[in-house]
Amino acid sequence: MCQLLGMNCNVPTDICFSFTGFQARGGATDVHSDGWGIAFFEGKGTRIFLDPQPSCSSPIAELVRAYPIRSKNVIAHIRKATQGSIGLENTHPFMRELWGRYWIFAHNGNLIDFNPVLDGSFMPVGLTDSERAFCWLLQQLRQQFGSCAPEHSLLFNALQKLTVEIARHGEFNFLLSQGDSLFAHASTKLNYIVRQAPFAQAHLNDQDVTVDFNAVTNPEDRVAVIATQPLTDNECWQNMPAGTLWWFDEGLPVQTLATLPGPEKKR
Repeated sequence: MCQLLGMNCNVPTDICFSFTGFQARGGATDVHSDGWGIAFFEGKGTRIFLDPQPSCSSPIAELVRAYPIRSKNVIAHIRKATQGSIGLENTHPFMRELWGRYWIFAHNGNLIDFNPVLDGSFMPVGLTDSERAFCWLLQQLRQQFGSCAPEHSLLFNALQKLTVEIARHGEFNFLLSQGDSLFAHASTKLNYIVRQAPFAQAHLNDQDVTVDFNAVTNPEDRVAVIATQPLTDNECWQNMPAGTLWWFDEGLPVQTLATLPGPEKKR
């Protein structure tokens, strides 16, 4: 399986510390060596870096780790392939445009027999279940809301219903963002932490690296970090219960909805 990393902040922040630990899991401290990617929102634009090589040895990953790109929403992924070959076209995160905004999506899990009808508005380039799910998700949102983006609470409720439908097919942990908010679905395993004043030191699980956030932040800063497995060993990470969809905004969880699929209806 893959691993996910997301960040949602109230001010543009770099993810270098968290990415340092996450990068090691791509072939050094864990087995996720089938490619990696990361996307940063900067205003309405995005920077996206993808590499089908293991992140632990990728020169592009080294660039990202050393380059303090500041963003309010970041999504990263390291891959252990289940569907689709190892290649750039199957490397997460995926990006599409909807309602004049870029959307970024990354998935951890395996969807069995998920072959939805796609109308051509969003089509997969690669062969992963993840990209098919992303295309269908955006297609359904556009069909439901038309050409104008809905208010955020309506969007979140719609995402919950669509997530339930997809989750019937298997494990569907994901991160999704359009640059304003970050949505996270804990199908089986996700954790998060909110870092805010009073700040303290943090030490990575996967690298012997410590940072004193009090020395590199302002008192009003707030950062939510979401990861498949906690990245640090001296902070209190919160487990996100299986079958829950989360909405993060300005560095805080705003709302949570249950997504456990019910029994299939007879037709």
